[in-house]
Amino acid sequence: MAETSIPIKSSKVADRSYTFDSLKNWVGVLPFFLFILIFLILPSTNLFIGAFQDQGGHFTLANVGIVLSDPFVYDAYVTSLKISVITSIAGGLFGFFVAYAITIGNAPRWMRGILMSFSGLAANFGGVPLAFAFIATLGCTGFISVFLNQICFSSPAGIRTCPFDIYKAGFNLYSLAGLTLCYLYFQFPLMVLTIAPALEGLKREWREASENLGGSSVQYWWNVALPILWPSILGSSILLFASAFGAYATAQALTGGFINLVTILIGDEIRGDVLNNPNEGYALALGMIVVMAVCVAAYTILQRRTVRWIKS
Repeated sequence: MAETSIPIKSSKVADRSYTFDSLKNWVGVLPFFLFILIFLILPSTNLFIGAFQDQGGHFTLANVGIVLSDPFVYDAYVTSLKISVITSIAGGLFGFFVAYAITIGNAPRWMRGILMSFSGLAANFGGVPLAFAFIATLGCTGFISVFLNQICFSSPAGIRTCPFDIYKAGFNLYSLAGLTLCYLYFQFPLMVLTIAPALEGLKREWREASENLGGSSVQYWWNVALPILWPSILGSSILLFASAFGAYATAQALTGGFINLVTILIGDEIRGDVLNNPNEGYALALGMIVVMAVCVAAYTILQRRTVRWIKS
């Protein structure tokens, strides 16, 4: 009887120890789930409910109907989608080539640390500080604008021309083109951070096998590397799209809200400075959540495919 009671007792102790370790693990992640509940789930639930209510709290589909039928709202979504697509493509291409240079390219090794550190900083640099930096640099009285404006030439007839005056040439920082340039400042570093691990995951054996079979560098990239990297490139571009689509503070600070973006329109509706229909703002935000949810789902699927390729 004594011999059989010892393993039973030790089994109970092991069960208690396992339960205690499980509780410790849950206590560690409890603040994270609490944060998600307070700042994501509850606000999203309130937003979803408010999108289908009028200001008296009664059920209505008018808010969603305005989102689908109002030309001003339609233009806001089109403008936001336009700037998101442009910056995700341009930032994605530039970021890909920068990441290529510091991972498998011939860039000096010390440059990798500098560019990765800069990318980590610039990818999270936005809002009012970023807008002020561009105004101080490329605004009407920005130091680069003033410097280029002072480069003038005089013809033999005494006519003075300043060919590098960017504002006379049509550039305007406070326009959609200027905002696109501002967004690219944090878009391409984000691409560097997301695509660099995928580039580092390309195995040297794949390139050597291609060369042994007589394949050129172009054939290797077209037939081997790009098919493997394509899910990661597309997923990173979707992440850039979502980043630009949800940006608010930078556009508001740079343009003063004169560009009709959906994020600025939501802010006007909820804040009530110009418009005053919070429930319509909730409906606009609900449309943004749908777009962002599609982006996140697509990014997750593509990243899983990339990881499966690299680990194989």
